[in-house]
Amino acid sequence: MGSPGERLDVLVVGAGPAGGRLALQLARAGARVMLADRLADLAQAAFSSAALPLAALQGLGLPEQVIASRWSGWQLLGPAAGQRQWWGRRPLGAVLDFGALRCWQAEQARQLGVELRLGWRAVACGASGGQAMRTWLCPPGSATPRSIESRWVVDASGQSRALLGEPAPGQGTLVRGLGVEWLLEVDPKLGERWADRLTFCLGSDWVRQGYGWVFPMAPGQLKVGVCRLLDGRSEQLPLGPELARLLQRLGLDRARVLDRHGGLIRSTVQRREAHGHGRLLGLGDAVSTANLLGGEGIRHAMASADVLGPLLLQDGLGPKALLREYRRRLASALGWRWSLSGRLARRIWLGLDEGAGDRHLDRLLRGLETRRAEDLSALLFDYRFERYGLRALPYLLGWR
Repeated sequence: MGSPGERLDVLVVGAGPAGGRLALQLARAGARVMLADRLADLAQAAFSSAALPLAALQGLGLPEQVIASRWSGWQLLGPAAGQRQWWGRRPLGAVLDFGALRCWQAEQARQLGVELRLGWRAVACGASGGQAMRTWLCPPGSATPRSIESRWVVDASGQSRALLGEPAPGQGTLVRGLGVEWLLEVDPKLGERWADRLTFCLGSDWVRQGYGWVFPMAPGQLKVGVCRLLDGRSEQLPLGPELARLLQRLGLDRARVLDRHGGLIRSTVQRREAHGHGRLLGLGDAVSTANLLGGEGIRHAMASADVLGPLLLQDGLGPKALLREYRRRLASALGWRWSLSGRLARRIWLGLDEGAGDRHLDRLLRGLETRRAEDLSALLFDYRFERYGLRALPYLLGWR
């Protein structure tokens, strides 16, 4: 692992969107980097139907090969039998192929000299004296860890926080969401009903305390899933039956299932958790960059890499100064609307367990019926809640 006597500049644990992007950026700047991931195949466990607005797609500089489809409209089904559509005059964004994105970033990084370790699991790390960190990784098929030294260690392992561990008490309550998603093969004619649009199923009769979605992927393929916030105050049914019921209602229950996957989203609304300890730093979902309003995490995770990368490349920047500046810049990049969107997510999704919650959501959606598709994108991607109008803000904030 590395040349004898040579120490890495940065060890990145987790080759998801955030970790892969960070490793690629650092390698382009000439840093010595290792990128490790517990998955042996980054194309697997691709739980994410990443929909990005066009501006974010262009800003991130992503290639065509990681794009599954483009979309120009929004379709909202529910509450109850409600159906609403908004269409733009041109494409508004793209749906990413999550597995292809991970593979592309990792391969680009490898070509630039990053040591890629797939199937390696991080188990612990600690200070190794001076300006060094020692991290223990278990190779594939072995329970015996091996150690690696680096100046910095970045935990990009997602909500599991493999090295950072759980947030300390008082650093913010974790809001958790559980999702299940299937990749379906459908008849091309049936697929046309879902093409060119992002479809969301809203309301307690669709998914209690959550929402469902249908996203177009490659021709003849759809990703259909359900996500629900976990509510410790009441018992919740398993998500599998929820998804099966959704598929039946949408007329997709006879489609061939190509892949089944799922995952947990955890985020603190206020993002008060520690962003690192000494030379161990968190990245992406490990520092709550998943936004629970729409379960969106990819572009925010990649934004965190864009913030942290330049700081790691600054000579003479110590751990305390780096952490302080990292936290400040990341908060600025996510914006002041971040915590508001988290509060709105809790209010809407957890409230969808009875008729009152459905009626509240229906009132909000009626306020958007006269808006353009671009306005809906600004609301859901940029969290521009003021486009509802000042009279709607008390409902959004939960004041009435």
